[in-house]
Amino acid sequence: MIAWLAAECRRIGWTVRWSWRGWRAAWASEKSLRQWSLANLASAALALMLPLSPGERALIIALGVLVLAAELMNTAVETAINYISDATHPLAAKAKDCASAAVALSAIAAGLAWLLVLWGLYGPG
Repeated sequence: MIAWLAAECRRIGWTVRWSWRGWRAAWASEKSLRQWSLANLASAALALMLPLSPGERALIIALGVLVLAAELMNTAVETAINYISDATHPLAAKAKDCASAAVALSAIAAGLAWLLVLWGLYGPG
């Protein structure tokens, strides 16, 4: 049991290292990740300052993290396709466009959540 627990701790440690390495690499090369991170800091700060319910705060912060996750996946798709070939191909373009659309949809979801939360706070009624 102790050996299993030690192995799991090592595995988790490696996972954290690889994830941090990926974050740092994307941070260094992707301006959009830095922009979304700044937007998320502002969004989270506002969510913590406004009189929101815990569920509303959780939704806003979770959707912000989802935008960052989508941006990282977009970066991964673009990087993998660029590594495979620098030639233009319709399937490569489709993959990159779909990954970009995932970022856009997650950002739209976050924006709609903010609109609905603010409507609940300050809207008529």
